[in-house]
Amino acid sequence: MNVDGDIPRRVRVQPRIAESIAAELRERILNGTYSGLLPKQEALVAMFGVSAPPLREALRILEMEGLITVRRGKVGGAVIHLPDGGSVSHAIGMTLQAERVHLRDVGELLANLEPQCAASCAGHPATRAALATQFEENLARAAASLGNGPAFTHWSRQFHDLVVASTPQATTRLVVRSLVAVWSAQEETWAHEAAEVGQYPTDSEQRTVLNAHRRIADRILSGDAAAAERAARSHLIATQKRVVAEFGDRVVDASSPRAVRGLRDVTARRSGNGRMVDHPDAAPSIARLATL
Repeated sequence: MNVDGDIPRRVRVQPRIAESIAAELRERILNGTYSGLLPKQEALVAMFGVSAPPLREALRILEMEGLITVRRGKVGGAVIHLPDGGSVSHAIGMTLQAERVHLRDVGELLANLEPQCAASCAGHPATRAALATQFEENLARAAASLGNGPAFTHWSRQFHDLVVASTPQATTRLVVRSLVAVWSAQEETWAHEAAEVGQYPTDSEQRTVLNAHRRIADRILSGDAAAAERAARSHLIATQKRVVAEFGDRVVDASSPRAVRGLRDVTARRSGNGRMVDHPDAAPSIARLATL
């Protein structure tokens, strides 16, 4: 016991056993040592030389972090979930909602960051080659959806995701794509609400958006980074005006069923190696494509 005037001794506090085990398992999951399933609990008990309770607590810590799901029963085990862009998008969205951040704030940031992604794609030959077919398919599907507001917004937002998902710089790609996913979830909600009350942009306005996407794609595929950045920036500023005018003062939504579905959609596109995910109302019509 210290008495008055004594200098308190520096006590080195050892981490709890469960936290130490969780830290070791976390590192092995993230560096790829473990994938699919963790070893059985009996094997982990023997490996760490501990009893079952601290190991179970360590697994509970990892489960709370979203790195594993513990399944019970004969076919049980700890299923590994590597973090991906979808989980980042949802975490950012929930944080923005908790901080009461307005949609216009997200839009202003994207208007600065997303054009840089377009420029990066234009400056990378391998990226341009990979994007050529994806742009063609996306633009065709958007054209086939003209007149169907929510479906057109769906394919239009996937165009933006294609650009940022192809950005060569990994950190930029992850951060900006996550923000695009958050914005897209809000814009698709706006599209449904506007369509329900007959206030969705006209076919002519939709064609203006489609033509802007075609210009951005052309600038990227031609390798003109400066022109791609300019085209992307002017398009974002123009298209955000309407959404921000009606939704700008709304707090970012990451918890409603529609927002959660939108963020899951992004995860599905990532797990599908960039494939585009169909919108339930967006089946392309070949006959209609031929008339456009």
